[in-house]
Amino acid sequence: MEAATGHARFGGLLATHPVEVRHDVDAIESGFWAVVAEFEGDVTAVRFETVDRYAAAPPPTPWSPLEGEWDSSLDHAAYLDGVAEIRERIAAGTVYQVNLCRVMSHELPDDADLEGLARLLERGNPAPHAGRIWVPSAGLDVVCASPEAFLLRDGDRLESRPIKGTATSIEAMLPKDYAENVMIVDLVRNDLSHVCREGTVRVDHLCRPEEHPGLVHLVSAVSGELRPGVGWSELMAATFPPGSVSGAPKHTALQAIADLETADRGPYCGAVGWIDADEGTAELAVGIRSFWAERDDAGRRWLRFGTGAGITWGSDPEQEWVETQVKSRRLVGLASGKVEA
Repeated sequence: MEAATGHARFGGLLATHPVEVRHDVDAIESGFWAVVAEFEGDVTAVRFETVDRYAAAPPPTPWSPLEGEWDSSLDHAAYLDGVAEIRERIAAGTVYQVNLCRVMSHELPDDADLEGLARLLERGNPAPHAGRIWVPSAGLDVVCASPEAFLLRDGDRLESRPIKGTATSIEAMLPKDYAENVMIVDLVRNDLSHVCREGTVRVDHLCRPEEHPGLVHLVSAVSGELRPGVGWSELMAATFPPGSVSGAPKHTALQAIADLETADRGPYCGAVGWIDADEGTAELAVGIRSFWAERDDAGRRWLRFGTGAGITWGSDPEQEWVETQVKSRRLVGLASGKVEA
């Protein structure tokens, strides 16, 4: 293909000169790839020719704060109704936990450069799985500030670090948060067992508090050893979408999400990261705390940001709505100039 413009940055790793775009993980057999897997299942993988693992910090890029209110795919009343419906389904025994999300949107000027937003988040909301993927030919314009690891791979070792439980402080964490975390850890253990050697899947730590700007999460870690011959297609089929942002059991949780949410999640709650097929390593984050730009059918450009909460029988609808605000307040505030970096 012709030389294309674009790059992907993950911490100090910088990939440049995109040379191939694929829409299935079966193609990932060699080379370094940046990957965006949308929650609904569409995958865009870009192979880069050049990878610098010790790249210098990028130059400053300006960002003009977005003025005015953001739209939400679910307003306050609709979100509370959704929580009530999920609790009814839990009472009926069809599901145990569902992650209910809403997508926030703000119209974006054509000349707005998300590089500036990425630099702003690096200062104002540093994250362990931050990433920036910009490949116009592949339709990718994503800024990720995710705290959550979906799949970490090093040779045959595989690890997932689900987050469940969010509060402004560890003292504000509820018993429901711990129960929810344990429930999702069990789901992740089951997912990994389909692709890992028998007896190797284990919980390395459970409900460990982890502080991030403006909030605290409960984070667990589940690991295992991959069976010989397991490729990315089989691995993604067993584990995607991430259990922490879908629910349990996964198939009925996904049905509830389809019934109650009014907008596609896109990269939000999908996977954002990289795969180095030559080295046998990968870092795919759950696509939370992420912005992405896209155009609507009328040609208008929009900046999207998703936020959600895990709903269980013990959920209070108003508290779950507040949790979506807590998760979005800092990042949307940075993009809007209402929070200092």
